[in-house]
Amino acid sequence: MSPKHLIGLSLLTLTACGTSPTEVVSASAQATTAAFSSGPCEVGIYGEPSGRFVAITRSQDGFSYAFEDGRIGSTEEPDEVVRCGKGSVLVNGEHVWSTIPIRVTNTRFASGEVMLAGQLLEPADADGDTPLIAYAHGSEPTGWIEAVRDPYQMLGRGISVFVFDKRGTGQSEGRYSQNFPRLAGDLVAASMEAKRLAAGRFGRFGLVGLSQGGWVAPLAAERSQADFIAIGYGLVADIREEDASQVQKELRDAGYGKDVLAIAQNITDVTARVASSDYKDGLDELAAIQQQYASEPWFQLIRGGYTGVFLNTPVEQLRQEGVPRFNDLDIDWSLEPMSVLRDVEVPQLWVLAGEDREAPIGLTLERLQSLRRSGSDIAIRVFPETDHGMWEYEQSPDGMREYFRVTPGYYDLMADYIKGRSGRDYGRSVSVTVE
Repeated sequence: MSPKHLIGLSLLTLTACGTSPTEVVSASAQATTAAFSSGPCEVGIYGEPSGRFVAITRSQDGFSYAFEDGRIGSTEEPDEVVRCGKGSVLVNGEHVWSTIPIRVTNTRFASGEVMLAGQLLEPADADGDTPLIAYAHGSEPTGWIEAVRDPYQMLGRGISVFVFDKRGTGQSEGRYSQNFPRLAGDLVAASMEAKRLAAGRFGRFGLVGLSQGGWVAPLAAERSQADFIAIGYGLVADIREEDASQVQKELRDAGYGKDVLAIAQNITDVTARVASSDYKDGLDELAAIQQQYASEPWFQLIRGGYTGVFLNTPVEQLRQEGVPRFNDLDIDWSLEPMSVLRDVEVPQLWVLAGEDREAPIGLTLERLQSLRRSGSDIAIRVFPETDHGMWEYEQSPDGMREYFRVTPGYYDLMADYIKGRSGRDYGRSVSVTVE
């Protein structure tokens, strides 16, 4: 008799004796959890036979967890959704999930004169059919190795991942930069290192860019010999356009109409000149704007990428020292996103957050559609009612948002595209068709 039949028989027997199946399951759970022993958290993936899993990564406060369905939290939280143990985790105080074996290869590789730290993460059974990706980072000035959830979400779905600490962060050398051509060079070097380490154990190779990585990955696509690129919540707009779009959305969300929006457009035209001229152009106009509008209620609502800082900094201070935290970013203001994307010949996936405040999607959608009409192979998905990072949120009457999970379906969509699959539903996302 099979184990399945034995289990069924035992349940029937116990029920006949006055013990319910629920009580049996509860007793089984107690027996399982009794064998669990708490211990220090270890970075990795933990799962059960059904395919559900949770990834444990490092955070500033200790360790974070991220379930495959987008639920996220800290292992330090008092509700103890996830408790760490030796080689396992306890989920919701009832279920013990064991570590899923993976292959981890740490490395250091050169990009020009800078040495960068990288890590190749592979499923234990990776072979010549396993997809391999390298990630292009967002704008955060922090290292990614063992600290970012997205690579582990792809790893848990059977994809090999190369992740590295970008220059000036984590274990990597160099100075932190937002010079996209230079960062693209680093991504090309990372791609070559990933392929070297995974030789014989991968099939399709692609680049995944998140947020700011949406500028970097297309720049690196040809040189890295990528088969595809996938972009999460990125922009087809330059930094000046991004700042202006953010300011417009901030004020629209606050209820302001076309009169204020027109003034705001003039303001961001001026601050764009200040930013891209290294504080040599537009400062007199900025001083007049500060004097004329500083008392308006909408003035203090403006943030953008840099406009809010300029509006709230004395012009003489800008003239003498600029904004120290912006000065060393080494931004290349000459980049034109449409020109870059016209040169990308491989298939692309763009996944956008419908209510993205940091990277508003209006101009990006318009330009992606234009590229498709010109023959570019671009798939577009929009997740409604999500913000930057694909976060679902609750919004209070004053416009503040409380974020609580990554929207379901996002990780599955990215993973299926990386694997060369398509055609099923992904959460609440909508596929944008050619207009």
